[in-house]
Amino acid sequence: MKKYIKTIKNLFVVILLTSIVTSCTKDLNIVPEDDQTVLSDALFENESAYLEVLAGAYANLSLTGVDGPESSNIQGLDAGTSQYGRTLLYLQTLSADQMIWSYENDPGTREIQRNIWTAQNPVILGMFSRAMVSVAFANNFLRETTTEKLEARNVTTATRAEIVTFRAEARLLRALSYYHIMDLYGKAPMVLETDPTAGFNPPQVGRAELFTFIESELLAIEADLMAPKTNQHGRADKAVSWMILAKMYLNAEVYIGEAKYTEAIDNCKKIIGGGYSLATDYAHLFMADNNTNSANNEIIFPIISDGLITQSYGPTTVIINGQIGSLEANGEALGVGAAGWGGALRVRKQFAQLFDGGIYSGDSRNTIISGTRDINITDISDKDQGYVIEKYSNATSTGTFGADQTFVDTDFPLFRLGDVYLMYAEAHLRGGSSGSNADMVTYINGLRTRANNPQDNLTAADITLDFIIDERARELHWEAHRRQDLIRYGLFTGGNYNWAWKGNGSNGISLPAHMKLYPIPSASLASNPNLTQNVGY
Repeated sequence: MKKYIKTIKNLFVVILLTSIVTSCTKDLNIVPEDDQTVLSDALFENESAYLEVLAGAYANLSLTGVDGPESSNIQGLDAGTSQYGRTLLYLQTLSADQMIWSYENDPGTREIQRNIWTAQNPVILGMFSRAMVSVAFANNFLRETTTEKLEARNVTTATRAEIVTFRAEARLLRALSYYHIMDLYGKAPMVLETDPTAGFNPPQVGRAELFTFIESELLAIEADLMAPKTNQHGRADKAVSWMILAKMYLNAEVYIGEAKYTEAIDNCKKIIGGGYSLATDYAHLFMADNNTNSANNEIIFPIISDGLITQSYGPTTVIINGQIGSLEANGEALGVGAAGWGGALRVRKQFAQLFDGGIYSGDSRNTIISGTRDINITDISDKDQGYVIEKYSNATSTGTFGADQTFVDTDFPLFRLGDVYLMYAEAHLRGGSSGSNADMVTYINGLRTRANNPQDNLTAADITLDFIIDERARELHWEAHRRQDLIRYGLFTGGNYNWAWKGNGSNGISLPAHMKLYPIPSASLASNPNLTQNVGY
């Protein structure tokens, strides 16, 4: 069982129950912009409370409320459309060319996977709101750990030293949420711990301002974060900061119209030098013990899942139950009910074809089950159409299973080394000056060797940008990257690349350019007159 899980769950309860919950949820019920919360000084009589309050910010990535998986601390949104990792997965993966969700009566999913969303979409609102709750929790922690408050409470020297790191982690979590908002929405209400906690409408900032803020925050806190692989499982360290920066720099031409590929490589090199190594088995990364098996050497930052303590409809619970085929009833071997959720998830044709024949025929990353199925999905509601997949599992590497057959023990690998290797290669090919062909070849062939293709190792001449975008799909599918990748390659909007049901056409149609950003939720606009809608919505 994950050691930090129980702490996170218990402390999430503490932060919520010791807050002025009615005030908090009244102001944040639809579009949280800040928590407007005042914690009692009595809470901090025990100095362990500082870690408890920080844990509330971490818990917001895994949990939606304190009353079980159906509860949500954001009024007006249910747990299924407001869980951080699940909404991120939907907006980055379900919207692109890898995944189909059968039950289109689930709020918001039809519009996301057919690319016909509007500003009223509950999934779009859920991600925006949940990210701003993370900002609120981080700000709350920072307000409670100012020098003035620590002095007034006579906090010990030892605890003050720990709080330096805690504050850096809180700022990182805030930066992570603003990074996701920058990528998905392009603008956000900017709320800092120094802003008023009541009667305040935060100003809107755009992508350029968000980019500068996130970058400056991460650079400022680097020295105060723990070294890579030295923090508790599920808590952030320097490598998480470097990963966010590397992601930002790789996508900088999209975000700010300026190439920063050298900076992307520089941060990838820091991570690679941080003591990480590839999991010995690709499957380990997506199993119920991925916090202790060889995946622990590769995963840089997870969204924690535990079948007993952090029960939620998070990304791994949804994926594992959803990937059980309606025909195959293959759930028992994956540690959930035999029928799972009856064929809720399948793969789109274009993704399945990336493993067709040649050097990819024996690729261990290919867990697609085709059987007697047709690769085409002409009717999304027909769960027998389209191939299914077994990438994620609630089984362990030692032959046991997670504690619960619905809510899984499998952490979601938000950031991992395999992605870093691919980012290094892409940034090098795009002109980053601090990389080398030799290192690029080493990293790419490391992934291919693990995928059981050592006999087909590539040379530098074989590794092209076209190869990288396809290899990212083979290596990182269903890990909440694909939309971002396709946008960076100029393939998400327009008609140069169409996939099944893109734009609501069974064979795919062109998307207008404005859909590279999601709309600002209508409810958010209504709550803050400083916000404006994105072009095209």
